[in-house]
Amino acid sequence: MENLIPLNNLPIGSFGKVRKLTACGNIRRRMMDLGLVCDTKVKALRKSPAGDPVAYEIRGAVIALRSEEASKILVELP
Repeated sequence: MENLIPLNNLPIGSFGKVRKLTACGNIRRRMMDLGLVCDTKVKALRKSPAGDPVAYEIRGAVIALRSEEASKILVELP
């Protein structure tokens, strides 16, 4: 598990597998409701023109997450 990086550091066009959520409370629950649970495959699709938020493909849906939120999701690179 040494390949863990925050989701906001995942390069555009790359995949990662969710390994850990460091968020607490309502934010953690929202992430889990969006399908961000262990072993979920996430793809970084594109950045907004300002660079934040970033669009991610999660379980077939496209979700935009701010960098602050994405930094609380640790993913493993393949």
